[in-house]
Amino acid sequence: MSTSTAGRAATSEEEAVGGADGPAPAGPGVPPGSSAPPGSLARLGRGLRTVGSRSYWTTPRLVRGLTALSLAALIGLGATATAVLGGARDGTDTIGHQAAPQAVRAADLYFALSDMDAQAANLLLVGDDQDYATLRKQTLDTYEQRRNQADNDLQQAAQAADPAGQRAVQLVLGRLGSYEALVARSQLLEEQAKAPAGQPSPAALDAYRQASDLLRNQLLPAADQVTAANEATVDRTYAQQRDALGAGWWWLFVVGVLALAVLFGLQRALAVRYRRVVNPALAAVTLLTGVVLVAGLNLVGRTDDHLVTAKKDAYDSVIALSRARAVAYDMNADESRYLIDPGRAAVWEQAYLEQSQAIVHLDGATLSGYDAQLQDAANRHRADHSVVPFGGFLGSELHNITFPGEQDAAERVLGAFQEYQVIDHKMRDLRAEGKLKDAITLNTGLAKGQSNYEFGQLSTAMDDTVAVNQKAMDGALASTDGDLDSTTAALGAAVLAAALVLVALGVRPRLREYR
Repeated sequence: MSTSTAGRAATSEEEAVGGADGPAPAGPGVPPGSSAPPGSLARLGRGLRTVGSRSYWTTPRLVRGLTALSLAALIGLGATATAVLGGARDGTDTIGHQAAPQAVRAADLYFALSDMDAQAANLLLVGDDQDYATLRKQTLDTYEQRRNQADNDLQQAAQAADPAGQRAVQLVLGRLGSYEALVARSQLLEEQAKAPAGQPSPAALDAYRQASDLLRNQLLPAADQVTAANEATVDRTYAQQRDALGAGWWWLFVVGVLALAVLFGLQRALAVRYRRVVNPALAAVTLLTGVVLVAGLNLVGRTDDHLVTAKKDAYDSVIALSRARAVAYDMNADESRYLIDPGRAAVWEQAYLEQSQAIVHLDGATLSGYDAQLQDAANRHRADHSVVPFGGFLGSELHNITFPGEQDAAERVLGAFQEYQVIDHKMRDLRAEGKLKDAITLNTGLAKGQSNYEFGQLSTAMDDTVAVNQKAMDGALASTDGDLDSTTAALGAAVLAAALVLVALGVRPRLREYR
């Protein structure tokens, strides 16, 4: 007897009992010929008992049912993968292409504003002294450069989606013109007074004080608020995506295993009912589903790894060092403010200490003892790089060393910061001794051993460390973009369509035998 004949014979016997499409047998406790109990619940109960009876599941019904389950499981697997990976793609886009760049750009705005004010103070510092004529021109050029940079950063920051960030940007936009007008007035009054170096006219100093107060009390806090708002978005999205990817991995695993189980069940039913060892089409679907499941789980794992690399390992260092650089330029401006404004010397000394502490925080440090305490902490760290006995932005970076070359670059930041602090101490000693011009020369000089030279070394070392982390961050984001691009989506859709078609092709010849 052929397989088809055997299948038809088996079905004929099953139909004699229940019928493939005939009326369902009466459930237990319902005498033949009696009417069903009234009410929808009674009818539902009878239907459930009928479907649950063995006689109801003839071969065609069983194959059709398992086929429907297989198709539903495959569609569910595709939908789960789409939801998990699509959410990961959206989260990565928010972090890597929106909030994180906005946070870094806002830190750059803080830096540009700080250096604008440093250059405005330097113009009063050099005065009309011809020994500083070249420096004066460089200072004016740098001021214009930073002004243009701040304008560009503001235009980019205006795209921030966070309402608090938008309000902060609008504040800076509205007040920056007032600041620039006060600086221009200060410069004009200084040029008219032809004051000597370090001794600006009272009118010029008063105009600068107004400008600096506006910057420090309104513009810089607003720029910092934009940074903080975008940082909060990055942190929130990162936490959500890590949770979603962790849960998504298990959802994908469970749905994939269920799909494989249903496919195995369908193949077993065909093998038992039709006495065939294997159905080639269904075997191909099962193998394809297993491969897709493994690939999908691996893709979720890779996406999670890339997310950790981009945010925790790289971005956290980028934003810490970007903020450190911005604060460092404000700290540099505090030195010039201290020299030109003896009436507020104590204010600027305290401001300088606070900015130094923001970069490298030392418990209980004072301005007079900061460089010595920093030396001790740096020596302990260099003896064992795993020991970081200070906080601040640089402390956060040294706790987060991850990539090749990052440790060396960060150590150069620490070394340059130390040298800068030593020179600052010398500059204040010269000012205290009444050697104002020597203090100005040390503060503004670009030769090795002078303040601006060492500050340039510090800025370069910070930029180098940022570059190491930015490269790693860009690489992780590019890998995720490549893994989750439209090609991956199209390939997944094609595989799902092929699997559905193969299931249909696998069962169709068997079902045709009962027509």
